[in-house]
Amino acid sequence: MPKQILYLGNKLSRKGRNLSTVEVLSNQLEIEGFKVISGSSQKSQLLRLLDMFLLILKHHSKSQLLLIDTYSTSAFWFAYFSAKLANWLNLAYIPILHGGDLPKRLKTHPKHCQQLFGKAKVNVAPSAYLMHHFQKAGYTDLVYIPNTIMLEKYEFKQRQNLQPNLLWVRSFAHLYNPMLALKVLEQLLNHYPEAKLSMVGPFKDDSIQECKAYVEAKKLPVTFTGGMTKEDWLIYAKDFDLFINTTNVDNTPVSVMEAMALGLPVVSTNVGGIPFLLTDQENALLVEPKQVEAFTEAVLKLLKHPELAASLSQAGREKVEQFDWQVVKAKWQAVISE
Repeated sequence: MPKQILYLGNKLSRKGRNLSTVEVLSNQLEIEGFKVISGSSQKSQLLRLLDMFLLILKHHSKSQLLLIDTYSTSAFWFAYFSAKLANWLNLAYIPILHGGDLPKRLKTHPKHCQQLFGKAKVNVAPSAYLMHHFQKAGYTDLVYIPNTIMLEKYEFKQRQNLQPNLLWVRSFAHLYNPMLALKVLEQLLNHYPEAKLSMVGPFKDDSIQECKAYVEAKKLPVTFTGGMTKEDWLIYAKDFDLFINTTNVDNTPVSVMEAMALGLPVVSTNVGGIPFLLTDQENALLVEPKQVEAFTEAVLKLLKHPELAASLSQAGREKVEQFDWQVVKAKWQAVISE
C-alpha cells in the first residue's frame, strides 16, 4: 500500500499562472510510488484557503504527512492556518520554504513563524540562502533539498557568439522588476539596433500595464507572450541567446535553473538566494538590483566576449546537473519515510 501524502500549494497553471512546485513535485513523487492528493486550484484566495481546509479535514485520517508550499507574502497565511489545523488533527506536516522574503517574515512575525516552523516535523529549504537565515533565527529542524528539474527534458545548446536576443521568464509582478528588463533593452539598442526582448510569464499585477505603456511610448522591440506551458517555452527558448533575471527579491528561481540547463548564459540581480545559487563570472554574471547601466554593461560584456559566453553556458549546465530529479529524489524519499 503506497504511503499517502497530502500536498498543499497554488495549483494555478491552468488559470494562467506559472507551473508551481506543488504541481511538479506531486507528479515526481507519484512516479516514485507515493499516493499524492494535492490542492488548491482555486484562484480566489479565500476559496483557496477554504479548499485547503476541506482537503485536510477530508484526507487527514488516511494521510501520513502534509507538505505545504510556504511563501513569504500573503500566501504565508495559507501555510500558517493549514499547519494550525494539521497540528490540531495530529497530522505531521513539512513546510517547503519558497519565499525569497521569508527572512524578513521571520523578523516581522516571530511568534507566527515559531508556531508554523517550530512545530513542523522538519522544514525543507530549497536553498542555502534560506538554510542560512533560518539557522540564524534559531531553527534546527531543517533539511536542504534543492528545487529540481528533469534534466533529460532540457536539450543543451552551448552559446558562444551571442546575438542580442534576450529572454525574460517570470510572472509579471513589481517584485520581479520587469521594468528593468525594458530599460536594459532601451540602452542596449544604442549599441545593437537589432536587439530584441521577449518576456514570458503570466500577469499578476499592474506591472504588465506599466510595461506595455513603456514599450509603446519608447517603441521598443518587445514581445509579451503571456504564460506558456513548460513544453512550449522550452521550445521557444531555443531561439534566444541570453537570459536575464531582473528581480528585486528571490530564492532559487526554477526559471534561472532551466535557462542554465538549456545553455543560456544568465545575467541576474544578486538578491536573496541568487548569490547562494550562482557565482559571478563563474556560471553567471551578477549585478546589484535596480541598476540599469550595470545590468546593461553585463549584457554587453557577454555580447563582446564570446569566450566568456561559452564558459558561462557550459558551467551553467554543469551547475544544474546537481538539481536533476534523479539526484535529488533520494533526499525526498528519506525525509518522507523518516
